[in-house]
Amino acid sequence: MSPKKRTRTPRKFVEIIDAIFPTRYDFEEMLAEQADRTLEGVRLFVDWLDHHAGEEPAALGRIEADVDAFRYSLEEKLGDSFSTPFDRQDIYSLSRQMDYILGFSYATAREMHLFQVAPDRPIREMAGALLLGTGHVAAGVRAMGSDQKKVREAIREARRTIHTVGDTYMLAMKDLFGTPVTMDMLKRREVYHHLWNAGGALQATVDILHKAVVGIDLGGD
Repeated sequence: MSPKKRTRTPRKFVEIIDAIFPTRYDFEEMLAEQADRTLEGVRLFVDWLDHHAGEEPAALGRIEADVDAFRYSLEEKLGDSFSTPFDRQDIYSLSRQMDYILGFSYATAREMHLFQVAPDRPIREMAGALLLGTGHVAAGVRAMGSDQKKVREAIREARRTIHTVGDTYMLAMKDLFGTPVTMDMLKRREVYHHLWNAGGALQATVDILHKAVVGIDLGGD
């Protein structure tokens, strides 16, 4: 059985529906704002690793809570809206996965503080790749409704950083399991795994972004 071909909704039809049921909220702008704030949070996480790793990540916790609240507000508005610029499930999932990127970053910082784990090379490399990837996602989300070429380039670049996170994680775990079992080893395994989860959230975000932009018609008549 041949796969079902995905078709785009004709732009004229979308314009008619929008005229009858106007969009109440600018979801593209809201997603772009969330992406920018997520990038700000991941950048703060990397700065915390570089300069404040021995301290409680209070500032990171505040921005994580703010972005959580922003996401919940977006979800409520999504439920109130009849018309959306693209598939509402994609809007919901994109917002949720971006939230997970920052959530796992904050969880990593909290674990490091509570477990007294100092940053090492794998932690810094994974966090640095996560920051680069989140930057590409933010650029792609910002361009969703206007420049598909820019979005596709952002997706390609983000996927390179995802591979970096995965490769670094695998090599770090290989080295870790080659050492005697100590409490420090067990703590680092937990930290590495949370960064791996953050990379997984980044990958899911990129996949949803790709799916969403494929369905957006930027053409004319």
